[in-house]
Amino acid sequence: MKVCILSDSHDHRDLLIQAVRDAKERGAEAVLHCGDVVAPSTLGTLVEFGLPVHVVEGNNGGDIFHLCALRTQTDGLIQFHGRDARLTLAGRRVFLVHFPHYAYGMACTGDWDLVCCGHDHRFESRRVPTVMGGETVLLNPGTVGGVGAPPSYVFGDLSSMDFALQQFAEARNPA
Repeated sequence: MKVCILSDSHDHRDLLIQAVRDAKERGAEAVLHCGDVVAPSTLGTLVEFGLPVHVVEGNNGGDIFHLCALRTQTDGLIQFHGRDARLTLAGRRVFLVHFPHYAYGMACTGDWDLVCCGHDHRFESRRVPTVMGGETVLLNPGTVGGVGAPPSYVFGDLSSMDFALQQFAEARNPA
């Protein structure tokens, strides 16, 4: 299963749409958003792609009530999980959270195949040794909103556990 992993959109709808469109063209079957959406209506722009969207809260959560209501309003396509999400996708155990320190701690447990986070707007991908003797992939896709860094997301394949940073230029409106 191929996935689009992103974080920190901060209401930059055009960049969020650009990333999800690109990922869908590459074969993505789901979107994993690691927080800092801000306005729930920003996520509503993703409905047109028909992909399930799993999203967690960040530290710029915006309107939590309406984020929760998105599940009903989108017939379950967009699912807000609260502070963190525990998912099973394509047989892989996936954990989503916004904060890197929390993500690192969860990666160390060995309970997860993939742990994704955001918050600091910096891409990171590494294998973390676990207390059970294995490894967990810890992934931060950077900021799809281009806040303090070039816009980016990660395109991944859960079958092979291969993940690649995708950067793109921020669209400019002609003056």
